[in-house]
Amino acid sequence: MKKFVAMLLAAMMLLSMTSAFAEAEKTTLTMWCIATESDANRPAYEKAIAEFEEAHPDIEIKWEAFENQSYKTKIKTAMSDPSTLPDIFFTWAGAFCGDFAEQGNVYCLNDAYKGFADQLPEVMMQNASYGENGDHYAVPLTMNIVTLFANMDLLAQAGWDHVPTTYDDLIACCDALVAAGITPFGCAGSETWCVTEYLEPMIEKTIGYEALNAIFAGKATWNDEAIAKAVDAFQEMIVKGYFDPDGLTLGNDQVKANFIAGKYAFYQNGSWNCGEINDAEGNFQVALFPVMDTEKATYGQVIGGPSDSLAVAATSKNPELAAQAAFELGRAICHYGYLAGSGLPAWTPDYDTSAVKPLVADVAKIVAESEGMVLFGDTAMSADPANIYLNYVSQVYGCEIDGAQFVDGLTNTLQ
Repeated sequence: MKKFVAMLLAAMMLLSMTSAFAEAEKTTLTMWCIATESDANRPAYEKAIAEFEEAHPDIEIKWEAFENQSYKTKIKTAMSDPSTLPDIFFTWAGAFCGDFAEQGNVYCLNDAYKGFADQLPEVMMQNASYGENGDHYAVPLTMNIVTLFANMDLLAQAGWDHVPTTYDDLIACCDALVAAGITPFGCAGSETWCVTEYLEPMIEKTIGYEALNAIFAGKATWNDEAIAKAVDAFQEMIVKGYFDPDGLTLGNDQVKANFIAGKYAFYQNGSWNCGEINDAEGNFQVALFPVMDTEKATYGQVIGGPSDSLAVAATSKNPELAAQAAFELGRAICHYGYLAGSGLPAWTPDYDTSAVKPLVADVAKIVAESEGMVLFGDTAMSADPANIYLNYVSQVYGCEIDGAQFVDGLTNTLQ
């Protein structure tokens, strides 16, 4: 019996040592993202990471999520000391990621992409491809556009059975809503990117998507009276009581919750909200902001495109492994996010999509019929110009400056 007990103890010790050794051999990859608890993409990240770790038991993903606005500051600060960067990090495409790539802080993904090219179209990689050779620096997750969400039950109370498709009709609808005691719009003033979700479509539908693209790319000037008129029109809507005045201090989560709860008739934000709004109680539809100048713009011009992405830090101790992980995670996040309604797929679906939510399908149709796209302004522009731009947008929403001052300020500061 003593021998048996001794052998049993020895076996247990060996098992414990083996387990500890295996744990020590596990590789940890760190990751930063913006999929906070309240973010629509949170479930997609959780499922994707669990799936990845199950497929790769020797790899652990240690991840942290940060609020959208604070993350932009955090990631830009980390770029000044690349040693503080995680192995994998969330980034927006366009100049936002391009600045980091130009600094040499992002690992080139050309080799890793070859193993996924048959599932991820080259066109989806273009917004995060830079340099003369168009080298790839980020893995797209989903693509999204700015969407006008409408509560049809509230519109019906004001005598409207459809979402207005012309600007004059939108104004008439908003006047009817106000007369009925219903606030037309909610917008989170404490998060300036939410204000751009209103202002950018209005500018685009005034000067056209090609003109706005050129401005964001620094190839054209802001010095355009038409832009000033679009800004003034936005502020006129604010002055006329079309926007919830409490929105100046509210965050996006609260504004979205208010819309779902029936406090506003319209909510203009990213199509990543489709799943949450689709599943809420009520009658909701999706549309685009109407055209303001029919000579320069069309209804099918949209703000958005493939932007949400994962990149790999050049300082990663395991860059090749991190690159492989970024693509696998990106593919899975896209899969689960699409089915959940938090974005359209950048990756070609190779799974059953019959359960895609109706609002997501409606946005997909809008995208399929779109006539031109402009990437979100704060990611299309480089960091410094984007910060200046956002500061002026914030002043517009607070009615601290008018359209002419907005145009003059950006023209004199950026060009």
